[in-house]
Amino acid sequence: MKAIRFAAALLLAVDLASAQIDRITGRSFATRSEVLARHGMVCTSVPAATQVGLDILKKGGSAVDAAIAVNATLGLMEPVSNGVGGDLFAIVYSARDNKLYGINGSGRSPLGLSYDQMKAELDKLNRKTIPPRGMLPISVPGTVDAWAELHKKFGKLKLADDLAPAIHYAEEGFPVTDLIAFYWHFGPELYKGLPGGFFETYTLDGKGRTPAKGDIFKNPALAKTLRLIGEKGRDAFYKGEIADKIDKFMQENGGFLRKVDFEKHTSTWVDPVSVNYRGYDVFELPPNGQGIATLQILNVLEGYDLAKMGRNSPDTLHTMIEAKKIAWADRAKYYADPAFAKIPLKTLLSKEYAAERRKLIDPMRAAKTVAAGKIDHGDTIYMCAADDEGNMVSLIQSNYRGMGSGIVVPGLGFMFQDRGELFSMEPGHANVYAPGKRPFHTIIPGFVMKDGKPWEAFGVMGGGMQPQGHVQVLTNQIDFGLNVQEAGDASRWQHEGDNEPTGEKMETGGYVNLESGIPMETQRELWKRGHNVRFDVGGYGGYQAIKVEMHDGQRVYVGASESRKDGQAAGY
Repeated sequence: MKAIRFAAALLLAVDLASAQIDRITGRSFATRSEVLARHGMVCTSVPAATQVGLDILKKGGSAVDAAIAVNATLGLMEPVSNGVGGDLFAIVYSARDNKLYGINGSGRSPLGLSYDQMKAELDKLNRKTIPPRGMLPISVPGTVDAWAELHKKFGKLKLADDLAPAIHYAEEGFPVTDLIAFYWHFGPELYKGLPGGFFETYTLDGKGRTPAKGDIFKNPALAKTLRLIGEKGRDAFYKGEIADKIDKFMQENGGFLRKVDFEKHTSTWVDPVSVNYRGYDVFELPPNGQGIATLQILNVLEGYDLAKMGRNSPDTLHTMIEAKKIAWADRAKYYADPAFAKIPLKTLLSKEYAAERRKLIDPMRAAKTVAAGKIDHGDTIYMCAADDEGNMVSLIQSNYRGMGSGIVVPGLGFMFQDRGELFSMEPGHANVYAPGKRPFHTIIPGFVMKDGKPWEAFGVMGGGMQPQGHVQVLTNQIDFGLNVQEAGDASRWQHEGDNEPTGEKMETGGYVNLESGIPMETQRELWKRGHNVRFDVGGYGGYQAIKVEMHDGQRVYVGASESRKDGQAAGY
């Protein structure tokens, strides 16, 4: 009898040990626990930046203070994706007002570069579209002014305090991670022959050796730039010493930006726009960004019972891909700078319009071409933060393609973005190039409200993947019951090759990349329905999110971070 009891006890001990070793998620894909905290939460793509944000919150800073500190640190530590030479968009939830605020911190094209001049420059290069590198794709960087506007409205600490951690790391140095080192090493080949200080700023030897894993990188020039901004505010960048250096460099090296472009720059406070998806109010920012594509896709999908169809089933993926094509046709035609084009926003986001567009979906056949609706006109970082008062920030910032244009003004420590590549050169197009105009933008922050209260701040990085990613992480949660971490870890798809806001045309229906983990049966069925199915081990963006839950009447922040990048969600 004793032997039986001993054996039973031993088996129980083994079971308990196994339970401690194996994390049981019930999912067919690798995932991990959500991060929980009561007082504050920060989720970013670089763990050290997450810790910077937490430190700011613990010092009494607001969620916006934390967001600025994190963004400045990411510009230093992940220069392959973002920096003060780029643009910024954010949605802020103010607990005091129970209201969402949106800011469009994107810059405009040079006032002194006309359409005809741009076309003449392209003719010299034997190009029809604006290139990704050099002087032509550069627009005014909007990030610093957006920081200033956010700080003025929601900051609690001094701007210098927010920028201090990034300055410290820029002077002391930090070890570079595997993933960032991988993208960094392409720089010397991409940017060789361009004027400016790329090599002295972003290589370890001034000749071409980029940081490998564990190498310590310093950027004292960026530290000086950030210190000036902290001490003198945004005017140091747009009206003072920094603007003067940029103007001088551009004139000496064939660039087109001038100090007047910086002096006239302003961010724009905008009202986020929304649709209701199965009881959840999903908010995005209006164009010149592509956020409303997310809303258009969700409106179309609302007519289908995705939960019954099943996650990653052939019917579900076929329907989602076709809905994306429909939204992309409108995206190519209508999304542009609202100061230059009349955007039929109300119609594009209406349920009636979605019902009409839904009729274009053949349940058994992939569309080869999709036309925009006929309407009467009568690499990127995402981060989110939440503080003890209930304020939340959903922020995205980018230099666009890779590290940007390749142009670095010596002594300033940052690269200019290449957003101007996204202008169309097609006369009459809503997004056609013009001086003083904001280009079509891919970066979009997301936010969800439920019953009038914040439910989730979220975002997915990666060019055209972003609206598709927004839809996938939301349907994973709302339709398929995944938690906020699982929703980001689950396998994704990305459809590419549609009509683009640059004027490039889709001819064959594009193609869909499938991530590992999507069932082979689904892949085969998509082929049978006419989809051009491909496979890609990367390119599915990066994801962060903070969800708000109530437990016994107390607020709990639930954080998640992208498993495909170096991200970390952390709270206290």
